Amino acid sequence: MKVAIYGAGATGGYLGVKLALAGVDTTLIARGPHLEAMRRDGARLLIDGGELVARPFCTGDPAEAGPQDFVIIALKAHSTPGVVDAMQPLLGPETAVVTAQNGVPWWYFHGVGGEREGTRLQSVDPGGRQWDGIGPERAIGCVVYVATEIAEPGVIRHSYGNRCTLGEPSGEKTDRIRALGKALISAGVRAPVRSIRREIWVKLLGNVSFNPISALTLATLDKVATEPGTRAVARAMMEETRAIAEALGVPVRIDLERRIDGAAAVGAHRTSMLQDLERGRTMEIDALVTSVQELGRLVGVATPTIDVVLALVRQRAGVAGLYGGIGGLWVARVPAGASGL
Repeated sequence: MKVAIYGAGATGGYLGVKLALAGVDTTLIARGPHLEAMRRDGARLLIDGGELVARPFCTGDPAEAGPQDFVIIALKAHSTPGVVDAMQPLLGPETAVVTAQNGVPWWYFHGVGGEREGTRLQSVDPGGRQWDGIGPERAIGCVVYVATEIAEPGVIRHSYGNRCTLGEPSGEKTDRIRALGKALISAGVRAPVRSIRREIWVKLLGNVSFNPISALTLATLDKVATEPGTRAVARAMMEETRAIAEALGVPVRIDLERRIDGAAAVGAHRTSMLQDLERGRTMEIDALVTSVQELGRLVGVATPTIDVVLALVRQRAGVAGLYGGIGGLWVARVPAGASGL
């Protein structure tokens, strides 16, 4: 089996190390100092008080790797449309593409049947770049429950979690998803095969709410989940999100109070969107929040709380120069010295 990790950063690097050490023919596609460090010293994973070191093939040029059995995309969702052309050398006739990303995936309406079959989401796939350039028939869904970060170039630090839930858009248990699950399990990663759309919505309940609220308030997860005002905003966003999922035929039977309490129990965790804001990286707004708003409009479910929070976090990111946005709404930093209100 040949597996390429496109975007071998924190999550991708974790999976790459685990797969390579399990004997899977693994390629890590990365860039910059992180790539150079992995080429020089191997990919290093700090986990369970120790260090694992793997030496898979590392490259910044997908053409050097050639066709793969699986391409696991571990980039942030907003980065993927820009690499569709570059990943073409990885795609053979039978290559599957695994979307190990947060938020609503671009292939969401592939395999659903009915009147919405083939609907394309502009918020996550503007212009249908991925739909046309990758092909929804290649897609396998993956919901990641692993907390990792890049400690320094070439070094990934694992905090907790080792589950990557898999699912075909059609819901079938195909030979390819069984093979992928077997490879991940051999690498020590839990890889249950489940109804992937329900898994997407379950994780999205937290991402759609906690991420933008934390970026707006600069608060850690425990504070967002326990301060009465922000807790109420998060719950309202979750209620709207759950209503959309159910309008799309996906029941999400979860006690929202317990869901929020569970987030509070994680402690002083900085959400990925807050980390991106603090580190000057493009914020993952569209896949986590705009997509939910788009789906709400599609099914006629009102999203008043999501609408307000989305408008605020878009502007927060735009002023910092960290949001390109749909149609390029925000594209540049406010010029130095510009006057404000």
